[in-house]
Amino acid sequence: MKRRTVLAGGAAAAALGMTRAAWAQQETVKAGFIYVGPKNDGGWSQHHHEAALEMAEHFGDKVELVIQESVPEGADSERAMTQMALGGADIIFTTSFGFMDPTINVAAKFPDVKFEHCTGYKTADNVGVYSARFYEGRAVQGFLAGKMTKTNKIGYIASFPIPEVIRGINSAYIHAKQVNPDVEFAVIWAFTWFDPAKESDAAQALIEQGCDVVLQHTDSTAPQAAAQKAGDVYTFGQAADMAEYAPMPRISSIIDVWAPYYIERVQAVLDGTWESDNTWDGIGAGMVGIGEISSAVPDDIKTEAEALRDSIASGEYHPFTGPLNKQDGSAWLAEGEVADDGTLAGLNFYVEGLKGDIPS
Repeated sequence: MKRRTVLAGGAAAAALGMTRAAWAQQETVKAGFIYVGPKNDGGWSQHHHEAALEMAEHFGDKVELVIQESVPEGADSERAMTQMALGGADIIFTTSFGFMDPTINVAAKFPDVKFEHCTGYKTADNVGVYSARFYEGRAVQGFLAGKMTKTNKIGYIASFPIPEVIRGINSAYIHAKQVNPDVEFAVIWAFTWFDPAKESDAAQALIEQGCDVVLQHTDSTAPQAAAQKAGDVYTFGQAADMAEYAPMPRISSIIDVWAPYYIERVQAVLDGTWESDNTWDGIGAGMVGIGEISSAVPDDIKTEAEALRDSIASGEYHPFTGPLNKQDGSAWLAEGEVADDGTLAGLNFYVEGLKGDIPS
């Protein structure tokens, strides 16, 4: 797998500078996975779980898989990690941003256990982090949303005001605006990763505001169900294809492809070569997939969207390329200038044209 490394702040940089721990080769590995939602949520947690199962199948009897689903972020996750470590896990994958500090805390108590935290930035000798460049997929979604809306109103269900989510909103808006200057975004903050009732209410509220395309950075299929009930409202699959709703109202999807990474990291444990690192990969490296663009999209628009996808994958085009201003009108990126990874990793502002405030 192609690797890119990103440092998010001085703490992460210092952690990455630590000396590598020495690990011994192993004949078998006990691999633990902790999910913030149910393993059958239809999106984020389910896709991590399916990737974990694929990894376990790849290794056969060399790997014992243990999972815990629907673990709230915070103290509950720390207890779940501790239980797994005490149960003999060799490596534990913690798969939600809010598991970051608990992962660091538990790892300090179990220096012989390896930890992998998804979407975070804090590392240690026995803690690595990994994430996907979801904003690349959001660029394609934004393009399609801008082309497909008839009301020029696009809704976005956001989970938590963290850089990962803010990057996605900005990327989708930039690329919708490029192809449709009249487009407007309405963002609703759900303050949850997985809550079908809240997600459904958010989708319904956006639809009532006139949004005929709804994007989401939450995990359930509830927004798709709300759109299907409303009719003439398009959505996108999140983290998984959610193709059971194709071709209406789903346009396409962002698909998280975790299995190759899990296979690679567990193999490193078996080989005794595992080391802490910080992986941030996208479409080109195969960690972000764009789901099939449904028949609801005209062929010419589909061709353009695929060309955008391919240009991002090849590195020919970066979704955050200037000229771009911040929401307050101040300059951010000059003509042709590309945002650096450090800025993107800590992104905490909207681009010009987006309305509303980012919650603190």
